[in-house]
Amino acid sequence: MKTRDLIKNSIFILAILASIFSWIYTNNLVEQLKEQEQKNISLWAEAVREIEDVDFDGEISLIVYRIIQENTTIPVVMLSANNTLKAQNLEISEPSEEYMQKEMTRMEENRPPLIVEVSPGNHNIIYYEDSSLLKNLETFPIYQLIVGLIFITVAIIAMHLSNKTDQSMMMVGMSKETAHQLGTPISSLLAWIEILKTQNYQPELIEEVEKDVNRLVKITDRFSRIGNKPELKVENVYPILENSINYLKSRTSKNIEYIIEMPENKEIMIPINVSLFEWVIENICKNAIDAMQGKGTLTIKLFETKKHAKIEISDTGKGITKRNFNRIFKPGFTTKKHGWGLGLSLAHRIVNIYHKGKIYVRNSEIGKGTTFRINFPKK
Repeated sequence: MKTRDLIKNSIFILAILASIFSWIYTNNLVEQLKEQEQKNISLWAEAVREIEDVDFDGEISLIVYRIIQENTTIPVVMLSANNTLKAQNLEISEPSEEYMQKEMTRMEENRPPLIVEVSPGNHNIIYYEDSSLLKNLETFPIYQLIVGLIFITVAIIAMHLSNKTDQSMMMVGMSKETAHQLGTPISSLLAWIEILKTQNYQPELIEEVEKDVNRLVKITDRFSRIGNKPELKVENVYPILENSINYLKSRTSKNIEYIIEMPENKEIMIPINVSLFEWVIENICKNAIDAMQGKGTLTIKLFETKKHAKIEISDTGKGITKRNFNRIFKPGFTTKKHGWGLGLSLAHRIVNIYHKGKIYVRNSEIGKGTTFRINFPKK
């Protein structure tokens, strides 16, 4: 594992641990505060009993008064021994008896009331609920957990985007470097062709060599354009696809049978960059030929819907496992012994990003073959 990936994973794990620890700590804090409030209300109940026990001329401790007065947060309703209702810290400052009865019933549903004996056979019943502070703290861990999950989700997305950016930069860099390295030998080959032409040396052979060298020029130009926004023009995709297939047929094994299904004499107009479009078709077809190990059937279909031009390329090769349907489009992924694993990732970039289309594995079966589908929008 690379150091950068290790740092990213460590930050991700620390974020999860921090969220869990914070949630547990806040929960413990809520439980401690709840216990403290229960002790406070019990003390308040004792203070009330102390007041009711004192005779008319008796003295009441200042501490008792302070205990009662300092309860400014815990809502309380007390049913005294003589069936009178008293309340403190309710939402209404001067509640009616009917309101206090409703609050008393509601409080009893949430927690059992306190029974405070005033005298033998006489007792006060004290109904209470958590303070607003405690209620807020009880819901705080939920919000905290949600915030933690959002943070972790954002971290995952950021890591994913960072990886995609790294892959994209690597792909662009390798493409431009490849174009740069090919430039010099191609220029030399073009010069040698011109020399051979002047000597009238086997014109037919020179013509074929020239076609391939010009093809190399086009390929180099494609590599140099990766990373730049290509210019799209509305073109009839039919002849472009046909030319690409014909070029491949003349340069592949005779053991490859081509089946071409395209609408006859029909225009299917789409905005494309011709050079890049041809590259995608050639790339997928060459991958299909490699998968068939130079022997099998390659089927190319062109059809259209109201919004898209669709191309299906099917082979009778070794197939792709379902878990690799998406992975094959990632830079560097390859099942071949030799190769950079950039062909399909470049095709994906050209179709999905440059042409706002979609390329994907429509279906595949091990030992029977694979079908790729490419959708190009008409607008």
